Amino acid sequence: MSRQPVEPVATQQAIDLRDRSVYVAWGQDIVRYSDLDPNGHVNNGAINMFFEDGRVAFRDQRMALAGKALLTGFAVKKFSVTYHAALGYPATVETGTVVTRVGRSSFELGQGVFANDRCIATAEVVQVYFDPATGKSAPLPDPVRAALEGAMVKG
Repeated sequence: MSRQPVEPVATQQAIDLRDRSVYVAWGQDIVRYSDLDPNGHVNNGAINMFFEDGRVAFRDQRMALAGKALLTGFAVKKFSVTYHAALGYPATVETGTVVTRVGRSSFELGQGVFANDRCIATAEVVQVYFDPATGKSAPLPDPVRAALEGAMVKG
């Protein structure tokens, strides 16, 4: 039984996702009154939506190939969030996104939701690239890999 050689992956040391300076792409959202829980805090579902909007902003800003953003071929495999502070209404938030690891067919993102300089929540996200025709994971195409590596945390 022969084994395929293991391809090296680009990786970074652990970073502090509460530090605004690590992010390479930013999105912005406003807190809606309907985002509040009975305690008057923005609920976790709304904060998680801010993370999703941040990933869309990242895709639009950093994953455009041949002038067109990649819209298909990515699925979230893992999403882990840590909430650091309560957020109220009204507020505007910014969500930063950075690539923390690039593998053969997957990559990891670090994200942070901020209200001014206050970190509200951070997330670690694993996304898998797949062939839209077959639905099976596939190696990252070279242009996608290059875009991801260009958006990795600097350090």
